[in-house]
Amino acid sequence: MYVYVVRHAKAGSRSRWESDDRERPLSKNGIAQSIALGDALGKLEIDRIYSSPFVRCVQTVEPLSARLDVHVVADSQLGEGYAWEYALELVEAAAGPTVICSHGDVIGDLMIALERRGVPLDDNRIEKGSVWALRVEDGQVVAGEYSRPPA
Repeated sequence: MYVYVVRHAKAGSRSRWESDDRERPLSKNGIAQSIALGDALGKLEIDRIYSSPFVRCVQTVEPLSARLDVHVVADSQLGEGYAWEYALELVEAAAGPTVICSHGDVIGDLMIALERRGVPLDDNRIEKGSVWALRVEDGQVVAGEYSRPPA
């Protein structure tokens, strides 16, 4: 079984955003990425979609949610600044194919932790809009495959 860990698509400039950063939306390029991600992941059988409640994360998985008619569960513990351990718990507890959308800090720390465990990973990047396909067997991540973000 696979759990797909998605870094949110490209968002507007953090330095030019004057409101609460949790409300910063995707850029035009990010919207295009989210649609392409929805098309790519929408070909798979996904049981659940979890997302950081930050607007840019929710917007990243909305096209997938609409395509598959699977509700997005917003989870504050996937938000920027939260610990990677919770994301790992979600990955390893998944009962079926799942998508988890979060931020670079959470995903980066998660991937470092998996590598330290000896999980074979085929890359070390976490670009915006990228996807890590984590193979889970018996509640443990056993491998990870990186997919570059859509153009």
